Amino acid sequence: MHKLIVTTSKGLDDLLKTEVESILSTLNTAACADETDDEYDLPKLQLQPGQVSFIGSLKDAYQLCLHSRLANRVLLVVAEGTVNSAEELYDVAKEADWPSQFDSYVPFMIQFNGTNNAINNSQFGALKIKDAIVDQFQEAGHERPSVDKLKPGIVIQARLRRDKLNLCIDLSGGSLHKRGYRSDAGDAPLKEHVAAGILMRSGWAQDTDNVLLDPMCGSGTIAIEAAMMAAHMAPNLDKESWGFEHWSQHDHHLFDAVVEQAKHIVTKPTKPIYAYDLSTKLVELAEQNAERAGVSEFITFKQCDVLDAVIDDTWLSQNSKNKESGQSEVKPKGFIVSNPPYGERLGEYTSLLPLFDKLGHHLKKHFALWNVSLLSSNQDLLKALKLRYTKSYKLMNGKLECVLMNYQLYGQNLEIFESQTDENHEFANRLRKNLKRLKPWIKRCNTNAYRIYDADLPHYNLAIDIYNDWVIVQEYAAPKDVPEEKAKQRLQEALIHIPKVLGIPSSKMVVKVRRQNKGKEQYEKVDRKGHKVIVHENQAQFYINPTDYLDVGLFLDHRDTRLMFKQQCANKDVLNLFAYTGSVSVHAAQAKAKSVTTVDMSNTYLDWAKENFALNKLNGAFHFEQADCLKWLKRHHGKYDLMFIDPPSFSNSKRMDDTWDVQRDHVSLLSDAKECLNPGGKIFFSNNLRQFKLDLDAVQALGFNIEDITQKSIPEDFKRNPKIHKCWILSL
Repeated sequence: MHKLIVTTSKGLDDLLKTEVESILSTLNTAACADETDDEYDLPKLQLQPGQVSFIGSLKDAYQLCLHSRLANRVLLVVAEGTVNSAEELYDVAKEADWPSQFDSYVPFMIQFNGTNNAINNSQFGALKIKDAIVDQFQEAGHERPSVDKLKPGIVIQARLRRDKLNLCIDLSGGSLHKRGYRSDAGDAPLKEHVAAGILMRSGWAQDTDNVLLDPMCGSGTIAIEAAMMAAHMAPNLDKESWGFEHWSQHDHHLFDAVVEQAKHIVTKPTKPIYAYDLSTKLVELAEQNAERAGVSEFITFKQCDVLDAVIDDTWLSQNSKNKESGQSEVKPKGFIVSNPPYGERLGEYTSLLPLFDKLGHHLKKHFALWNVSLLSSNQDLLKALKLRYTKSYKLMNGKLECVLMNYQLYGQNLEIFESQTDENHEFANRLRKNLKRLKPWIKRCNTNAYRIYDADLPHYNLAIDIYNDWVIVQEYAAPKDVPEEKAKQRLQEALIHIPKVLGIPSSKMVVKVRRQNKGKEQYEKVDRKGHKVIVHENQAQFYINPTDYLDVGLFLDHRDTRLMFKQQCANKDVLNLFAYTGSVSVHAAQAKAKSVTTVDMSNTYLDWAKENFALNKLNGAFHFEQADCLKWLKRHHGKYDLMFIDPPSFSNSKRMDDTWDVQRDHVSLLSDAKECLNPGGKIFFSNNLRQFKLDLDAVQALGFNIEDITQKSIPEDFKRNPKIHKCWILSL
């Protein structure tokens, strides 16, 4: 007898224990019935995080290697002991009789898992064990065995948990989840043993006499694992290599008998298994994988949108109801088990939300009395189904934390949440009203870039902007009295309704999270998609980037300010400081300014400004300066008739020697600007610091006449937010 350790992924531990008990009990009880009258005594299993261990026979180990659908590895312990120092690690490794485990000509490798206070480096731990093994071979008069990490004949697993060390022969020959039928898994592959685990958690695996559908099958893993379960096909029956092939104590005849027993119990599924996917390429891939797994005849594959997926269930068995204690238990018509897209990134989540919203309705309409199990790493997406789950399980798919939700499409789940339809939802209604109200104004102001919603409803704390055919949703921080979960729910509701009301694909809706930014943070990249979208404003056109930055390249609240500025630019020398992407400069150039100088610290935004000039086919005395605007202005000796100065509220950019605070430093800035202003010149001065107060006395002392144009510079689509910016015309 041997101590055996069977490992699996986090979240599948208790399932593995149940599976090991079932495999050993079923197979060995059947064998006893065939061979003798003796009963099989199930070994006592010990459950630990990520593993099950027990004292069992070599036959038990072989059976688990072949039949376990959840195991990663089957390990046979050859030595164990207490380790609190490097010397004790060496001694425990030396206690095993390694020459009886493998021959010296067989290359080996050590896989060391775990650390403690004494052994805190896995490479060091593996090295000490290797030294002990090599020393033992040489002391016994054998050739020194070699280490081969690429093609080892024997893999030795060292598992250190606190001060307890197990040294094991890995019988598996690589992780058992790699069945060998997948040549390609597509994006975000679901591991085979995890697929088996969710089939078990769904309840389908306990009664495979039920129809099964995976309507988003990808490379077909769930359907293939299900077909092998329903056919009682050992998942590793066709595995090409094993870790025990070069193990000296391997019993060829016993293993061959276990294989024959596994072949003998294979049968055919009694109910159909369906696998659908929108991608023709993935359906073809899934069919090829099923062919390699030997189960293609048991699965019906189809190219199909999940929202069109239906099953003709008229032939299914009638549902039986069991009334006990006033409860009604319904036998499901079938099971849906799937691993839908996760939406790990915010943009992906946004584009997937409408799908999950529609999927919830589709399931209610076409799959009443079915059980549904969905695996996702994003619970917020699953909430969009608007279904109440019966059970949830946490598990790992590789390094990704996931949750499996089980739903029963009975009773309330066919009626719940139906009151909040598109027609009567308060947010959707407000959005429609805003569009209707703004439609005449949008036509008059000749632009396709405007705001349509600005936190109109306090509990939907968003701003929504249209840029041509793109929608930018900015999420403001929720009020402190609103729970985070409630704020998430409101955002999700809004993101579901926005594409419907506006008639746009969800792929052209981008969500940005607003926070208080300092310095250049607002300009830092948040993505790298490189989208370029053209918007127009009066006669000007601008490139915006809806995805890659927190701000898209055009500040809509300054639309009217730019127009007022443009009206004064003809035959003027114009300076645009803190120019961003040069929208003010473009308007000035279109107004036939004598010259336009555009200054910004960012090369990225200066290049963007140049592209905007090229887009508008502008040529002339146009200058672009990459510089710290504050330093540039102090040393600059040019003279201008008109300036546009819209500085950030605060900056601590690495390119600056000091910090910038608009409240503290605006007088100094305007003093330097005055030195470059021609007699009779004007400065349009603006900023968006809500608490900002212009130092009237100091600015007047500089010789400026001050006109506050804040109210008339705020356009119609920003009237709800009169503090969006403050603006003055300063005249000499």
